[in-house]
Amino acid sequence: MAVDHRANDERSNLTSSNKFELLLYRLGSVPGSDQHELYGINVFKVREISTMPQVTPIAGSSPYVMGAVDIRGQIIPVIDLPRLMGCEPTRGLNILLVTEFARSTQAFAVEEVDDIVRLEWNQVLSAEGAAGGNLVTSIARIDGNTGDSRLAQVIDVEQVLRDVFPSQHPAVDPASVMGEALGIRRGAKILAADDSGFARKLIEQALSAIGADYVMTKTGEEAWNTLQQVAREAQSNGGRAKDSIALVLTDLEMPEMDGFMLTRQIKADERTRDIPVIIHSSLTGAANEAHVKNAGANGYVAKFAAAELADAIRSALGKAPVEVGA
Repeated sequence: MAVDHRANDERSNLTSSNKFELLLYRLGSVPGSDQHELYGINVFKVREISTMPQVTPIAGSSPYVMGAVDIRGQIIPVIDLPRLMGCEPTRGLNILLVTEFARSTQAFAVEEVDDIVRLEWNQVLSAEGAAGGNLVTSIARIDGNTGDSRLAQVIDVEQVLRDVFPSQHPAVDPASVMGEALGIRRGAKILAADDSGFARKLIEQALSAIGADYVMTKTGEEAWNTLQQVAREAQSNGGRAKDSIALVLTDLEMPEMDGFMLTRQIKADERTRDIPVIIHSSLTGAANEAHVKNAGANGYVAKFAAAELADAIRSALGKAPVEVGA
């Protein structure tokens, strides 16, 4: 079953209301329990869902890779997600989730698909520091913000790719690709927002490589609250928020408030609308780029290409791109 985003304008319009749709699935029982916990993935990352086809083993592959499948002429690696997450699929690996994000296509083998639910981002809370470690980025309250709501763990799928395919995501020294120091106004900083600890580390390295001071936040709401405080202080001193925050760099998928809503609020507030916003996300594709433009962002960069990020920052700040090694 293909997930047709183009045919569902209502689903696409959720990006203007701080809402999204989460595909719920199960991986099997967890150690020490017979419970089959819920997991979730943003529907915009799922290309199609199918019953498990024949998987061809690949010699020398990661222990978390079952092999590969041929889907309409495209060879796609299949990741054993239950094994990676430490679950036991007692009902079998019955479903294949074919996903597209971070400029790549891969499939996740799961036990079963449960449902697709429509949520507000304020129903999603950060899981940083929770027992799930660095592979679980947030927890979604499926039945609303109540104490007895069902919970679904949202896996950091970008981190999964780097753990499973390390050779495809080699460590790169940002200083070697980011170019010369940015040279923004003295005292001004870049405000960044990303819920992934791994992504924040890469962003910090990249911004440090171009000599940019930064303020790092974990959600869109935290970033917005930080910016509001800056705006209030600037207004009381007769200045502009832009004097202190030169640019906002934001992820799209974040607990509490997503990057679309953060961008819209920045551009709707007279005190902050002149601050350029760059969206930095693994959600790629024409549909998401159109949403970014509608939200008023000044740029859109796919995770994680340091040189492209540097060029986007320079472009948004009106500074010419610098060729590394020139």
